[in-house]
Amino acid sequence: MAWWSKLLSTTTYTNDPMKYLIAGLGNVGAEYEHTRHNIGFDIVDHLAKSNGAMWKLDSQAYVTEIKHKGRTLVLIKPTTYMNLSGKAIHYWMQKHKIPKENLLVVVDDLNLEFGLLRMRDTGSDGGHNGLKNIQQVLGGADYPRLRIGIGNKFHKNQQVDFVLGKWNADEKELLKTTIEKAANACLSFAAIGLKFTMNQFNGKG
Repeated sequence: MAWWSKLLSTTTYTNDPMKYLIAGLGNVGAEYEHTRHNIGFDIVDHLAKSNGAMWKLDSQAYVTEIKHKGRTLVLIKPTTYMNLSGKAIHYWMQKHKIPKENLLVVVDDLNLEFGLLRMRDTGSDGGHNGLKNIQQVLGGADYPRLRIGIGNKFHKNQQVDFVLGKWNADEKELLKTTIEKAANACLSFAAIGLKFTMNQFNGKG
């Protein structure tokens, strides 16, 4: 075996502490665009647009990258549909050697008042199928997530229609501010870390 082959075979590749994976959850397809369930997509779209980044379709996700304060943020919108989000997230973590603590999942939350933000380093899936799958694939719930409140103002047995529905007129007026704050929370997570970002943004609407 040549010396360089031996070197390659014994090289240990470590995680990159300056790389972050920001995964906005949602469903692909025109019928799901800008629905409550897709707010994760809308937030990473805002990050990409604000930084002049263009999306490309790659393995299991739309992907792009932005830079912020010396960090590289890999943004993804999984194309696996919500219930298999973990598959895409795991793939891109492996591809870019991103440690679990540098993953941030951006997701809608029925249990939070519309517009409120809540970042945590762990927690239950709260009945959210996307989070449930991520927990299964990653082998635990100890990964950072940013929950975006979408409220729960729906009648009995109307939860699915509400979640997959479009924003109403009142919500649309506040939505831009919510998306901007959530996008800033993502940048803050990469720049100053989870704890300081939680103090700055949690409960903010």
